[in-house]
Amino acid sequence: MRTILYLFLVFSVLSSCETKSEAQKIVDQSIAAHGGKLFEKAKISFDFRERSYEIFKSPSRFEYVRQFSDSTGIIKDVLNNEGFKRTVNGESVELPEDRVKAFSNSVNSVAYFAFLPYGLNDAAVFKEYLGETNIDGKDYHLVKVTFSEDGGGEDHDDEFLYWFNKENSLIEYMAYSYHTDGGGVRFRKAIRQHEVDGLILLDYENYKPADKNTPVEDMETLYKAGELELLSEILLENVKVYFMEK
Repeated sequence: MRTILYLFLVFSVLSSCETKSEAQKIVDQSIAAHGGKLFEKAKISFDFRERSYEIFKSPSRFEYVRQFSDSTGIIKDVLNNEGFKRTVNGESVELPEDRVKAFSNSVNSVAYFAFLPYGLNDAAVFKEYLGETNIDGKDYHLVKVTFSEDGGGEDHDDEFLYWFNKENSLIEYMAYSYHTDGGGVRFRKAIRQHEVDGLILLDYENYKPADKNTPVEDMETLYKAGELELLSEILLENVKVYFMEK
């Protein structure tokens, strides 16, 4: 009996390692297809919903900048390794902790999606291969991504699914659950590629289900059945890439 139990445990561990290695291979291939090492020295600028962004992320450093104007003047938000800072017309502004957290999450969210799939190899990321599937006549690898509490940020309990095209390794669909602002779940379909200086960035259609508590694993079925509502479009405008010297 002990021998059988031991063999079962060994098989379970080996199976788990095989699943993880398959997920890792798929993510590595996708990062390479989207631009690979170029992400590590690229500063990407774009406009999104009447705000301008500059995004830089390397294995050791990151800096996300957002700038826009309102009735108070020109607002500039900077999120980097040192923390978050807001200036209005060039003057630093002191903010309560809840506002710092909200603005940081907002800037970080835009940067995360814009830089995908780069970031899926961060130390706090757990990847699991869920197998193959077919959407609209194309074959995909499906990978689930979760995060460790240590290093996973405020949104470490979010869950993501990524559909990687089997032929070209590009992300073409994603779904995710989130818990901020009352929580919910979303499904995104890539609708346009920005191919700029060797990098491929994506625009998306953004869908939601009728029930915000829908399990993220159900989103593909709902999309195929036409039971998701088109909520918005995620469009990057005026995309430019600058390469930083290492």
